[in-house]
Amino acid sequence: MIRLTELALPLEHPESALRAAIVERLGIGDADLTDFVVFKRSYDARKKNSEIKFVYIIDLRARNEDAILARFEQDQHVRPAPDTDYHPVAQAPAGLTERPIVIGFGPCGLFAALLLAQMGFRPIVLERGRDVRRRTKDTWALWRKKQLSPESNVQFGEGGAGLFSDGKLYSQIKDPKFYGRKVMHEFVRAGAPDEILYLSKPHIGTFRLTGVVSAMREEIIRLGGEVRFENKVTDLRIRHGRVEGVELATGERLDSRYLVLALGHSARETFRMLQRNGVFIEAKPFAVGFRIEHPQSLIDTARLGKYAGHPALGAADYKLVYHASNGRAVYSFCMCPGGTVVAATSEPERVVTNGMSQYSRNERNANAGIVVAIHPEEDFPGGPLAGIDLQEALESRAYTLGGNDYCAPAQLVGDFINGKPSTELGEVQPSYKPGIKLGDLAPSLPPYAIEAIREALPAFGKQIRGFDRHDAILTGIETRTSSPVRITRDRISLQSLNTRGLYPAGEGAGYAGGILSAGVDGIRVAEALAQAMLEDLQNREGAPA
Repeated sequence: MIRLTELALPLEHPESALRAAIVERLGIGDADLTDFVVFKRSYDARKKNSEIKFVYIIDLRARNEDAILARFEQDQHVRPAPDTDYHPVAQAPAGLTERPIVIGFGPCGLFAALLLAQMGFRPIVLERGRDVRRRTKDTWALWRKKQLSPESNVQFGEGGAGLFSDGKLYSQIKDPKFYGRKVMHEFVRAGAPDEILYLSKPHIGTFRLTGVVSAMREEIIRLGGEVRFENKVTDLRIRHGRVEGVELATGERLDSRYLVLALGHSARETFRMLQRNGVFIEAKPFAVGFRIEHPQSLIDTARLGKYAGHPALGAADYKLVYHASNGRAVYSFCMCPGGTVVAATSEPERVVTNGMSQYSRNERNANAGIVVAIHPEEDFPGGPLAGIDLQEALESRAYTLGGNDYCAPAQLVGDFINGKPSTELGEVQPSYKPGIKLGDLAPSLPPYAIEAIREALPAFGKQIRGFDRHDAILTGIETRTSSPVRITRDRISLQSLNTRGLYPAGEGAGYAGGILSAGVDGIRVAEALAQAMLEDLQNREGAPA
């Protein structure tokens, strides 16, 4: 198979033009091209006055491939295609009685459990929240009725925090084994649209993702796995530095010497339990800030120019970074085109925001986090869990500023820049449910963060015209950008540094950020655990009686 890169075609080219372009680029006859698939399709809109074109990466089969590759030996855009198929690393022996436990059923836990099930290890999944159907109902109760369910919400439940998001499926992680491709293929098998396999910035959207996650759960069960909802792990049983099982809130004990710890970034009680048990944890950087909203049409025009609104391009996105004079980095985070700002708290009397989009991305506003990077040494010293303490304090303050009823504090961008409390909305209508309370956002974050964001917004306005428009909306606060801790693991075995058999994984453990990278990490950890189980079994069977 041959990989052909940087193949550009006009935005509105007919489907037949792609085959013709491949044939022309390689200088072969049409009959010589036996098959091809689009590996990736992207576009470049950085130059506003130039024509936007689709740019393709094609994997193809042709007659006399060796001769074609020899002719293009000096052309870096014609190369042998890499093997992107997934190849299992282990298979459970028949009659294996010990079963691994996966704690958490977000993207990381989902893929760890799926891979273990596919390899025959019959995992037991423990999820503190509810299944997607009941979880969706609980989440809407907060948004519509201001009723919070602490165990079933945007953060906790089947699908994890990624379920109520844009469903973005792209990442900048290094992926030499193409595990990301495995993630995509499994999503498509479970009902996601085929296009996620080739779009450069694929997404599914919340409502479609719920069905996909449900189908994958059923596949895990079909393969011998077990998925238990409303099963909160409250303690680990550790002996001589080796995990031996878990205790649940119900009082039940489950034995296993192999645990995947696929926590989300909001599992604060579990982080504290791990620290009590002596599991090695360290503080890590994260970011705090606000959600900003603009009309999606403003972003489309700024990013796509005359192509704004083109159906082949969809809603435009952006990615912004600014280094403030006080030394702080300010950047956009989790940009949601055509989406909404949502209430994302998992704890009573706290306010947290997040962004969400449906597959269509056709809501009126664009939103993104505008956040400031903060660091343990200078911003929250005091131990591994000091970042959690800071998050909780800020979220409680936001609850008070919002009126003590889960409404969020908000301010117009122009008023925020000028240090003036907002009293009325302009043209931009906020999407946050259950609602907002206009005022002054300055008390909601540390002064260094407020200073940096005030400086960054006009600078962003120079990159995207209208970004700092007076009536754009800032809604507070965004604190759960990533986990404030890292449950550090060995780089080779992927086990906890000081607790054998414990495999910290995904976003909560500090090893992922987003659906795709969390899924990839789940695959990596499942492979490491499976291989360790087989090695331990062989060692026990080979040991003298």
